[in-house]
Amino acid sequence: MAYRSAFPMLICDDLARSIAFYCDALGFTVAYRFPEDGDPVYVAVELTDGSKLGLGQVAPDGKGVHGLPQRPATGHHFELCVYHDDVDAAVADLERRGHPVLQRPNDTPWGERIAFVADPDGNPVMITASAGEG
Repeated sequence: MAYRSAFPMLICDDLARSIAFYCDALGFTVAYRFPEDGDPVYVAVELTDGSKLGLGQVAPDGKGVHGLPQRPATGHHFELCVYHDDVDAAVADLERRGHPVLQRPNDTPWGERIAFVADPDGNPVMITASAGEG
């Protein structure tokens, strides 16, 4: 038996704020939420190509279902790369929405245009496109 797919799961200090960032600012849509009614404690979001990301609220006791502590977290444990047709326009939009820009758009030696913004929990999110695309 082989592994079929994978997607990262983030633990969020403010799940509603993280949902707004990933859905409203980056264009993900909610594919699943638990519980179905009331305030969710977990949502799965996805992009049109099927890329998925799990977002979960820090548990009241500070431990995940695995029993390990979710906080305090130090450093950053996660970076997300999101492809966009126009990196400069995407970063300008995210900055207008109040999201911190960690690195302005620039061309890389490997042929991509990249920039970094921070999600609501401070995780770096790389916005990228092929160098000729934006």
